[in-house]
Amino acid sequence: MKVFGISGSPRLQGTHFAVNYALEYLKEKGVEVRYFSVSRKTINFCIHCDYCVKKKEGCIYKDDMEEVYENLIWADGVIIGTPVYQGNITGQLKTLMDRCRAIVAKNPKVLRGKVGMGIAIGGDRNGGQEIALRTIHDFFIINEMIPVGGGSFGANLGATFWSKDRGKKGIEEDEEGLRVLRKTLNRFYEVLKNKKGLQ
Repeated sequence: MKVFGISGSPRLQGTHFAVNYALEYLKEKGVEVRYFSVSRKTINFCIHCDYCVKKKEGCIYKDDMEEVYENLIWADGVIIGTPVYQGNITGQLKTLMDRCRAIVAKNPKVLRGKVGMGIAIGGDRNGGQEIALRTIHDFFIINEMIPVGGGSFGANLGATFWSKDRGKKGIEEDEEGLRVLRKTLNRFYEVLKNKKGLQ
């Protein structure tokens, strides 16, 4: 099983730590993992030029999204993490999602059936984490992926953290957030196994 983790944060702090925690957790179960952070990357805005639709050979821009495309195609499962900005995902992550139109235009089935889960981190306890998770799940649904939450009684839509605006340290100290992340990861892992026909 192969899982690609994406951090939608421009900083290498809480979201960076949480996504890598998730990847290490899965790695211990024998999953092959890769990681991408938007931090210090060049990701141009989608300008809806329709180059990808007309040419069917990818995006008109040749920037750091090339690495994202390669890894999305490679992966069986995708984990997307974001800090909450203004009650939703970051602008960098939204741009990354918009640019995925290029690989779907090239091959409409490229993401179909892949398993996805989200991680959202807020500086406030109720900072928009669930709204951010819904946006991530919408991306999965639009691209015919299988969104996985943590299930009833404690995780619901997926992993949420309250960082108290303390970056990595805030995540490390959020025991409830880490518990919910592990709960969501266990469900994600089970769905991946079932998809791959593994026992």
